[in-house]
Amino acid sequence: MQNLSPSPPPLSPPSFLSAPTALSIKDPKALLSIILVSSLFALLLFLSSSSSSSFSSSSSSPHSMPDPYLFPTRQAHRIVYHDNNSSDPIPPSIAYLLSGSKGDLGRILRLLYATYHPRNQYLLHLDRFASDSEREKLALKVQSLSIFRAAQNVHVIGKADFVYPTGSSGISFTLHGASILLRLSTIWDWFISLSVGDYPLVTQDDLLHIMSFLPKDLNFVNHSSYIGWRESRRLKPIIVDPGLYLSQKTEMFYAAQKRVLPNAYRLFTGSSFAILSRNFIEFCVVGTDNLPRTVLMYFSNTPSALSNYFPTILCNSYQFNKTVINHNLLYANFDTRKKPQPISSDDYDVMIHHGAAFATGFRLDDPMLDRIDRDVLKRGRGKVVPGGWCLGGFGNDTCSVWGDADILRPGPGVRGLEKLMVGLLSNGSFRSHQCLYE
Repeated sequence: MQNLSPSPPPLSPPSFLSAPTALSIKDPKALLSIILVSSLFALLLFLSSSSSSSFSSSSSSPHSMPDPYLFPTRQAHRIVYHDNNSSDPIPPSIAYLLSGSKGDLGRILRLLYATYHPRNQYLLHLDRFASDSEREKLALKVQSLSIFRAAQNVHVIGKADFVYPTGSSGISFTLHGASILLRLSTIWDWFISLSVGDYPLVTQDDLLHIMSFLPKDLNFVNHSSYIGWRESRRLKPIIVDPGLYLSQKTEMFYAAQKRVLPNAYRLFTGSSFAILSRNFIEFCVVGTDNLPRTVLMYFSNTPSALSNYFPTILCNSYQFNKTVINHNLLYANFDTRKKPQPISSDDYDVMIHHGAAFATGFRLDDPMLDRIDRDVLKRGRGKVVPGGWCLGGFGNDTCSVWGDADILRPGPGVRGLEKLMVGLLSNGSFRSHQCLYE
């Protein structure tokens, strides 16, 4: 396990006001300078992300191989006979970016256990609001679990990013995490970013089983070209995200001026949660088409950046606009402004029968999480979710002995997800909901 990269010494804070302030700039050149400087920082962070290696791995040795009992088909020196009568395709692999903040050590570990499968890749991130000691404890905890060492698929970012709920630092962090995951493994098929307020509603065996029958170029993204009230509140205001250039927590800065909407491409709004294909992630991170970087520049000074960034790229790209499913497989309790609200116990039955793979809006130590663990995931406290790869006896040590990770054992929860997926894809009806101009 590599040593965590020490955080750089804090810089002296610039002479900005610490309270939210509207920058009334009469000189348009001065305003343009602020926008260009902030955008330049965003682009530099984006370009430097591909060369970043500031993460620590759960691997005990950088040159060791994953446990051959988990991945027998990956051993070049072995001949493995498959059942030729089996109609089940090879399971896919999902790259998870799990994120939290100060005080979220326990929550991010719980999320890891609830979403864990040896076939997947996991990158854990506690942002810069958390302390270095929290990141070190997280890395040590990951290193201590034998299954993580055997599969070598859980990693912790040592040099953390600032991630603000508004602004473009969320895009920078997501692209940073995605670029690391691209380097960590060449075989994953979809990318999912989860925060500690999210939680799975199906086992990974359920999810991988359903997605093994899908084309691997599909992208599950809520999107709409209808902007409405977002035009004046989320798209035209100009902000400067301090997460892009300051080393300490600072309030967001708002400019008094507003800008016009672009006409070189069409804006699409959506959700910050999405399930994105590897091909699309590569297009955004290392692709030669300049559209992702152009859109990045535009959203670098926009309050609602992350929820609009990926939908806008997808729907303006001829390569990907036919791969979009207008559903992100997430259950959320929205208010009238389409903002997710905390989930209450009254929502439990509706949530479980919705068929979604994930839900968002869970509070710290929410008792509904215990209910999901017990009734849906069959997961014990401090344990990963049992799957087809677990060969131990029933009880808390079911996964202390493991076998082939390609073997899936879907449970009852797969039916709801299957029903939702069939409804989304049947008769090609999803084509009529792709990137419509409203």
